[in-house]
Amino acid sequence: MGMKYDESAELADQSSCAGVRADLKMCLLESECCKDRKKTPRECLESKDPRVPQECFALQTLFFECKRSMLDNRTRFRGKKGY
Repeated sequence: MGMKYDESAELADQSSCAGVRADLKMCLLESECCKDRKKTPRECLESKDPRVPQECFALQTLFFECKRSMLDNRTRFRGKKGY
């Protein structure tokens, strides 16, 4: 039985940065670098392949900032980044 994608379905990962992580993952999987099946999404990011859209690199930075904000005690007052 295959799973069908439902836009109203909730993410299985309920962590604070799950939405940004999912967007980054989909951006990378839809890039030409990953469609060739020669490289993994991580390899495409690390090699800074020119076939990866700049949007993916922006999402990578946003994901990093979101994860970093979880370690910052000031976020108790300011809220989490990435929303």
